[in-house]
Order: sequence, then structure tokens, then C-alpha cells
Amino acid sequence: QVQLVESGGGLVQAGESLRLSCAASGSIFKINAMGWYRQAPGKQRELVARIMAGDSTNYADSVKGRFTISRDNAKNTVYLQMNSLKPEDTAVYYCNVDTIVRVSFRYLEVWGQGTLVTVSS
Repeated sequence: QVQLVESGGGLVQAGESLRLSCAASGSIFKINAMGWYRQAPGKQRELVARIMAGDSTNYADSVKGRFTISRDNAKNTVYLQMNSLKPEDTAVYYCNVDTIVRVSFRYLEVWGQGTLVTVSS
């Protein structure tokens, strides 16, 4: 019913920047929160940043001051601007969206397929 398409991952050197995008499509009535999570090898998935419908945001302490989350409601898209990347930011980044779907007005949490970010030292 709702699909997420992520883009923007890749291989960069420490100190460089990347911008991730995640576009939602399908039977969407309303999108509430949108966020990015990441999972490094051998570690649990963790929250990176989240943005609510009213544009309030929260970030993991490890990325504060370096990453910025934003959203374009007209495009149902969330972005993650990542600056001053560090090798420890290397992970698969997953988009997460909380939606209300059309017709049933049921709540639905959707995950993207993940995009790999690799930061070399």
C-alpha cells in the first residue's frame, strides 16, 4: 500500500558529505513522523534522526551538529544531510515513515530497503 524509495548512499572519505533521500508513495492519507535509522555490522539498529509532522526533530547524540533531517510534505520525501562524516557512521541507513493510509485510515509503519553508507578513513 505504501512504498519507500531510498537513494543517496555511497562511499566517501572521512570529512565529506552525503545526502540521503526517501520518497514515499502509494495509498497515503497522511504522513506523521519520518525518520532515519542505521545498522552497522554486528550492531543493533539505532535511531539517527526523526522529524515530526510539525517539523520538530530529534537526533542521536552521535550525529548532533553534523546531520540535518528535513522533509518536503508536497513530495512526501524526507532527507538526511550528513556532513563531516566519520568512519563510525558506516552503516546501512533505513528510512522509516509513520502513515495513515487512505480508505481504512489505518496506521501503518513502513521501512525502506536500506542504503549503504561507507566512510573510509
